[in-house]
Amino acid sequence: MRRFAAFVAPTLTALLFSVSASAVEISLSCGAVGAELTHCQAGADAWAKATGHTVKIVSTPNSATERLALYQQILASGSSDIDVFQIDVIWPGILVNYMIDLTPYAKQETLQHFVSIVANNTVNNKLVAMPWFTDAGLLYYRKDLLEKYGTKVPTTWADLASVAEKIQAGERKAGNDKMWGFVFQGKAYEGLTCNALEWVDSFGGGTFMDDAGKITVNNPHAIEALKTVAGWVGSITPEGVLGYAEEEARGIWQSGNAVFMRNWPYAWALGQAADSPIKNKIGVAALPKGGANGKYSGALGGWQLSVSKFSKNQAVAADLVMYLTSDAEQKRRALVGGYNPTRPALYQDKEILAANPFFDSLYETFTNAAARPAKATGAKYNRVSNEIWNATHAVLSKKETAEKAVPALEAALVRAMR
Repeated sequence: MRRFAAFVAPTLTALLFSVSASAVEISLSCGAVGAELTHCQAGADAWAKATGHTVKIVSTPNSATERLALYQQILASGSSDIDVFQIDVIWPGILVNYMIDLTPYAKQETLQHFVSIVANNTVNNKLVAMPWFTDAGLLYYRKDLLEKYGTKVPTTWADLASVAEKIQAGERKAGNDKMWGFVFQGKAYEGLTCNALEWVDSFGGGTFMDDAGKITVNNPHAIEALKTVAGWVGSITPEGVLGYAEEEARGIWQSGNAVFMRNWPYAWALGQAADSPIKNKIGVAALPKGGANGKYSGALGGWQLSVSKFSKNQAVAADLVMYLTSDAEQKRRALVGGYNPTRPALYQDKEILAANPFFDSLYETFTNAAARPAKATGAKYNRVSNEIWNATHAVLSKKETAEKAVPALEAALVRAMR
């Protein structure tokens, strides 16, 4: 027995030394909207425990616009400070030259994800990123208040405005002078481009430009959409909405001071938390149509994971990406954080549907979400989006009329695409 122990001890020591010597630290960028940073850390810790490597989490700005600017600054310098980047669904064409091709690491795993998202992440036959979670804009509503006032979930924006006005007035009369009818993301940043896309598309005004890059925004439906929304500001929507991103809107909503909210799926789990004032009072539906001849439209969102070509440990970083986008990890994130999987099979999972009932009823909303014109614009997308959110913000803040802003936006997009 002693001879066996004498043999095992140095062998085990050598093995541990080998693992330790080969272990590396991978830096991973994560957003911090809601509880996102916490869930990202948990997934990274599980991978680290299983592999012996370590992960350094790099917190990045909540604003997608600010995050992209930071990424471009880091990557343009050739820095290896970040190995794995969390990138928006609209960025593969912008960042393609800075990321490795993940095809050799993904192998057949791409077949388990939504085909449209894999296609979005593939630029010039290069798999720029693996799908991590998907998103679409949703309508959150206070089901207890709708029941109290005898109203139904609105199916058109006109219905929403009417219900919002009725309940806002009733609740203020009852003593809550902080109550508002509707909150959304109105700050001049990428989130406003998403909201503007939903409004314009729902009225039948298209998605600013078609897949071939032809600019289509200058039409009566787009003008009607922006004019309608501008009329809400100061009425059923606080003027402060002009500075709201996702978390500012959620703050008003979750404190119990809004009837309706436009936001992403992540807000569900937070609204249902034990300490939430509106727990079990929340309903989720598709965003309203522009009218009888309009359509339901939610902007396609979601985030992917890419490996920097400047990473000194590309294979290990790619292994982390494959773990974080795996079936088991996507299921865990859906259960604890309400993140939409990018794997169709998980939408049949009973545990996930029990935790997120709207995943089933709004499946078509997620799979048919309206895409921003990232494919058609490629590296020019950021400038195009900037023009969209600035024009929309000018209308909402009453600095410009929709009738003047829309033709001006058309001209600006023509210049941006030259």
